[in-house]
Amino acid sequence: MLFKKTQPRITRDPFAMPGENGGNIAAFFLPAIFAAVLGIVVSLLPAAAYPVGFADGIDISGRISTESWLYPQSASYTDQRSYAGGLALETTFHIENEEGTSVTLTPFLRYDAGDPERTRADFREAYLLMYGDVGEDEWELRLGIDQVFWGVVELYSLVDIINQTDIAEHPNEKTKMGQPMAHFTWSGGWGSLELFAVTWHRTRTYPGRHGRQRYEFIVDQDLVSYESGAKRWHVDLASRYSGFFGPLDIGLSVFNGLAREPSLLPRLVDSGLVLAPRYEEIRQFGVDAQLTRGYLLLKLEAIYRAGAKNSRFIQDLNNFDEENYTAFILGSEYTFYSIMDSNSDLVLFAEWAHDGRGRWATNAFANDLFLAARLGLNDPQSTEIVVSVLGSLDNSSRVVSGEFKRRLWDNWFLHIETSAYLQIDEDDFIYYVRRDGYVRVNLDYNF
Repeated sequence: MLFKKTQPRITRDPFAMPGENGGNIAAFFLPAIFAAVLGIVVSLLPAAAYPVGFADGIDISGRISTESWLYPQSASYTDQRSYAGGLALETTFHIENEEGTSVTLTPFLRYDAGDPERTRADFREAYLLMYGDVGEDEWELRLGIDQVFWGVVELYSLVDIINQTDIAEHPNEKTKMGQPMAHFTWSGGWGSLELFAVTWHRTRTYPGRHGRQRYEFIVDQDLVSYESGAKRWHVDLASRYSGFFGPLDIGLSVFNGLAREPSLLPRLVDSGLVLAPRYEEIRQFGVDAQLTRGYLLLKLEAIYRAGAKNSRFIQDLNNFDEENYTAFILGSEYTFYSIMDSNSDLVLFAEWAHDGRGRWATNAFANDLFLAARLGLNDPQSTEIVVSVLGSLDNSSRVVSGEFKRRLWDNWFLHIETSAYLQIDEDDFIYYVRRDGYVRVNLDYNF
């Protein structure tokens, strides 16, 4: 059981700015700084400077966010901090010509005073979009860095695999990183077929030595390895069909390529024990479905994954067992509209997450029940309150969370979030974050 507790995945993305390990900071900031400067210059140019047809189709939007994290309990590990704060800037530049061809560029910058691993520059989007008609059907082609979202459940999207998860940004596993790809879509009355070719694998990012929500041993990104001889240049292929059949909305997907979730192998280096991330080649078959019955939604996400590893170490701790497995999230959502004759709506969620690997699963959702309620006041300030409980069905572990969102002024938004870890079992996957309950406060300015 020693390495069961150290299995959780903590890595640094090669696109992220290095923290205490040093490195060329300017080189890591340069791409996003260049994108931001380019967008500003483009927006200031006179109309005559644009290619024919582009001058009337320029749009700039984005957000500036201040963020504070407070951890009431003392840290589990040396060098971890009880407070962190920072700033984030995300700007989208969208240029479109008269024929509808467009370029979208979304650079992202973050500075974090508490954890250098969260200080980074990245592209969320940077793609060219073209589309057209063929008879009664339509086609669309996106080339460049983009984000794709699959799934229907609330807890986390099990089938979503195209983009890498950005754990350093938020531990809820819902934030995604931009991914270079070619994305072709053919759609009509019969549904939509999407085809993907993806390369330049993104490694998963996690909090660093000073950050909370991390585990005992740090992953050394310099020790990253791949099962594929092409390494990060391996070409991943994927496809997805989606369509409506009466009240049923269904998506069927296939993925063949490098895993987004690494196996972590223990290695002894000069600084001590670290974990070396290794990305295997996997195949995944997925289904996401939603059945609408009045105010009730029934939801399912399920996968079969081959070539993946479990968290059981074998031989000399240099490998995991390979285990083909199935996993699913089965859930429901019910909406009460205009409760007590008010403008408010109440949405209730119940979901069951199950991983066929059981105690050897490499995520926190081996066998868990998720219950949540979301109250939307539907007022001019767009006030929203969410409370949730995630509990293991195998032990005593519980995670209680709450969120509050509200518009303060025209472009100013307040977001307060809290999470508490209760009675975390020693054998639970999230044992090493048992003291990392937090209060997070964001103040956003949207433009």
